[in-house]
Amino acid sequence: MPLGLENMLTDEIIEKYLKAGKIASKVRKYALKMVKPGIRIYDLCESIEKKIVEEGGLPAFPCNVSINEIAAHYTAFLGDTSIIPDKSLVKVDIGVHIDGYIADTAVTISFNPKFEDLNIAVETALERALEFIRPGVKVSKIGEIIENTIKAYGYKPIRNLSGHSIERYNLHSGTSIPNVKDIFSLDRIKVNHVYAIEPFGTSGIGYVVGGKETYIYSLKKEGKVKDEESRRIIEEIKKKYNGLPFAERWLKNIISERRRLVRVLKNLVKNKVLNYYPVLVEASTNPVVQFEHTVLVLEKEVIITTL
Repeated sequence: MPLGLENMLTDEIIEKYLKAGKIASKVRKYALKMVKPGIRIYDLCESIEKKIVEEGGLPAFPCNVSINEIAAHYTAFLGDTSIIPDKSLVKVDIGVHIDGYIADTAVTISFNPKFEDLNIAVETALERALEFIRPGVKVSKIGEIIENTIKAYGYKPIRNLSGHSIERYNLHSGTSIPNVKDIFSLDRIKVNHVYAIEPFGTSGIGYVVGGKETYIYSLKKEGKVKDEESRRIIEEIKKKYNGLPFAERWLKNIISERRRLVRVLKNLVKNKVLNYYPVLVEASTNPVVQFEHTVLVLEKEVIITTL
């Protein structure tokens, strides 16, 4: 079967989506027990990714551990000594795949009572959106539900982050599930499709900007490169990740010195061989909360695979 969802999902494909979701759920619960102030983010990312493999899956992207105003795309880098701070707000975003069939889930852990209402607002928005999902529903309506729920608690959704459709080996496959009412979107939820529903909320102004740092990449296209290290990196990511995002630290077996590794990766980005995903930060540096589940939409039922 070619990459991408077919009009009809076979029982075998459905089973792989369900297995990926079951592993993602188990690993999310494992992460909830692990995340504590003082733990190294490097150790947390590595342990979560190792747990995915132990449970029979593979990471669909590097484990994201995004703290306070950082909304997404922070994963540990080579030599990262940072820790989970006291009184922080910690988002853990986990992706699992079985043969390319993906489950995507996220949870936010608050170690500060002043963030509790924000946490409740975003988690409630996810719950209400999930209740509404069925074939034919406009994605703009889902965004409206998320927006209204978060605003009812006195906060703002992140308007330039969204959920997304998922296909085999394709984490963001074309359809966006907005976190605000989008009157210009004509997309509807389709039968035999998979979606990640992913509300983000903040006490800030409600949008994110790209930071200076990048720790996550993906293969954009194969290109001719002159140096041996670049060729080895391209071969490695082609063989192991099939277009899915990867962390710079996953390449430490090829280049163990971070400065040199980053230089090679940036050169591959410059030559349009790699995509890059900068760390995303709330524009007013206010805290951000994220919750996420993956849904499998079938003719007769909608299955939340990551519960």
